[in-house]
Amino acid sequence: MIGGSPSKIFHLREFVKALEKLGVKTKLVIDTDIYTGFPSRKISNWFETKTKFNKLISEFKPDAILVDRQHTLFDIAAVKSDVPVFVHLRGDYWSEIKWAKETIYKGLIKKIVINIKEKRSEKCFNDSTVILPICNYLEKIVKKHYPDKNTHVLQSGITASRWYPVEGMKLKHPCVGILQGAVIWGKAQEMLVLEKVIKELPDVTFYWAGDGPYRREIIERLDKFDNFKWLGSLEYPDKTREFLSEIDIYGLVSGIDMSPLTVQEAQLMKKPVIVTNVGGVSELIVNNKTGFLVEKGDAKGWIEKLTVLVKDKQKRETMGNAGRKFVEENFSWEKITKEFIRTLKESGIK
Repeated sequence: MIGGSPSKIFHLREFVKALEKLGVKTKLVIDTDIYTGFPSRKISNWFETKTKFNKLISEFKPDAILVDRQHTLFDIAAVKSDVPVFVHLRGDYWSEIKWAKETIYKGLIKKIVINIKEKRSEKCFNDSTVILPICNYLEKIVKKHYPDKNTHVLQSGITASRWYPVEGMKLKHPCVGILQGAVIWGKAQEMLVLEKVIKELPDVTFYWAGDGPYRREIIERLDKFDNFKWLGSLEYPDKTREFLSEIDIYGLVSGIDMSPLTVQEAQLMKKPVIVTNVGGVSELIVNNKTGFLVEKGDAKGWIEKLTVLVKDKQKRETMGNAGRKFVEENFSWEKITKEFIRTLKESGIK
């Protein structure tokens, strides 16, 4: 059984299809549909009990539960059950909690909320059977906090056939497409390095698709340039596909990231990628073959790599083709699912 957030259901459905193709009976649910509790915007949810969760366990009788978050009451109910629980960890939870406390979670109510989430998360980590970090870099961080915990890396898979060129969006060329949120300040603040880059490359248009609570801080610094355009959030996956079809180069400008799916998607769309060398991002590309790594805060590096790709169409095409092949070979759902099944078996799940 898999419980995940609404924002990840699209990708989890792909995972379920791959599992069922390999003979694993699977049930996918939105965790908050089963058990929400406090905190919730709906006061009626505060008084929920485990009735739905218990009924689900009784009827489906899972051999294992995979949770895609760690702070919901669904996750807590899972680790309190007699069923082995596997926690898929997508980000550096500990850094994200720290940044949240230092920025937008300063009010009394928000402090209460984040403290509740923190306590639940630690219980989920402690009582889970296995923690599944999304990349090798994150596994090292998990081991610092839980040195004796059983861990296995579970990368995010992707269905290559869903990513193909389409028409619909018209952008000014040459252009760089940036597709990332502004939800975590530790990630988003790196975009400010583009201030020097955009100024130095006036003939290149930079399009940012994304949104979040830190959008204003970024736009205030970058919107003064005529060659910077903010597109807001894009409908996924159709508008995202249009955007990636139209851009010339994909850029991930992030202060910390583990395994951003957009880097895989851009490579499947045969776009050369330039990414900040942080976290587990380097595990998603082949440097100098499918794209370039640029060090954090290195505006000069961004300018140099972008200049190379803007001037050399053949290099863009060669890198783009290599990128699609790399993702197809290393991140197919079939490959990822087989690795997950192997982890289940090693943990005693038959």
